Amino acid sequence: MPDAPAPERVRWPAGAATGVGSLPGTDVTEAASTVVGELPLLPHLPELPARGVGADMIGRTAALLVDLAVEVVPTGWRVTARPGRDHRRALDLLRFDIDALDAACAGPRPEWVKVQAAGPWTLAASVELHTGHRVLTDRGAVREFAGSLGEGLRAHVAEIAERTGARVLVQLDEPSLPAVLEGRLPTASGWGTVRSVAAPDAQDLLRDLIAAIGAPVVVHCCAVDPPVRLLAATGVAGIGIDATLPAVSGPTAVPAALDALGEVWDEGIPLLLGLVPAVPRRGGAVEAGSSRPEPRDPRSDDPRSTSPDSSAALRTVARRAFDLADRLGFDRSRLGELAVPTPTCGLAGATSAWARRAMALSRELGKAFVDPPESW
Repeated sequence: MPDAPAPERVRWPAGAATGVGSLPGTDVTEAASTVVGELPLLPHLPELPARGVGADMIGRTAALLVDLAVEVVPTGWRVTARPGRDHRRALDLLRFDIDALDAACAGPRPEWVKVQAAGPWTLAASVELHTGHRVLTDRGAVREFAGSLGEGLRAHVAEIAERTGARVLVQLDEPSLPAVLEGRLPTASGWGTVRSVAAPDAQDLLRDLIAAIGAPVVVHCCAVDPPVRLLAATGVAGIGIDATLPAVSGPTAVPAALDALGEVWDEGIPLLLGLVPAVPRRGGAVEAGSSRPEPRDPRSDDPRSTSPDSSAALRTVARRAFDLADRLGFDRSRLGELAVPTPTCGLAGATSAWARRAMALSRELGKAFVDPPESW
């Protein structure tokens, strides 16, 4: 197997924080303005799935495909012969979002902007062929989709760079990759599972796609068992994980999982660490769907508190990152270059108030990574 290309070494600013992608609500202008304001060093193109068909992760990615079209059927997204209403809607929503991001960046323009798309394996696992089977069941179709996605992302990156004047970081979302590797996805009949994909094959496809995009790429996998070693060998500029998972955090951390993360850092590959809860906890902070926060003790150090005094909450979420650095033998001061704080996952299920607070906490974490307080 050929060696992976060297990861992109040109870095975003030290101490940058970013979001995973999705946000609540349907107002794209407000979403873009909030992202650029709260995450000025590495804002991302917002995704608003509450707008419906075409605004979801797969629909958004379908809008990037070249010479391939999809439509919505009762079981989800399916390949179609020509673009129809669903595909055109996805394209229109993406154009609205790019316009909103461009307008939001009109002030002091950011040096970097991040865009997101479903990775090739998650896309192949989520879209059906005409027969009703997953694209994943046809390896030729998988390669065709990956090639189409690569071509679309190259054009997307060029447009975002021209519109914003920023360098573009591409995030490939691969939540389904572990299930693809382990053969855990059900067949169309529900009576069996789709044949697993060998790790070298999964790695090769990702490596080829990343090389073809022509921009630095991070792969985000919020599954409980992200294959970080596999991803590290694909030429990524970073790997995104949920850093609150028991396998990598606290007393339940698994040595093998920690070893894999240490190897990634040894190679100089940053981790996008999901540290801030994607939704607030019940009973205290603002809950998704609630109209206002319930009374709570403002001295609480719960990171999901809505108290304006966030120092205790910030210390709570930062502790996971500092503990990880300590356990892996890395000086905490290196977190500014080796880690980018993010929410644990997309924020579509949160309230607008919590989404803003989660981004603000991520931004403050980035600052703490550059200059770690001695008392923490």
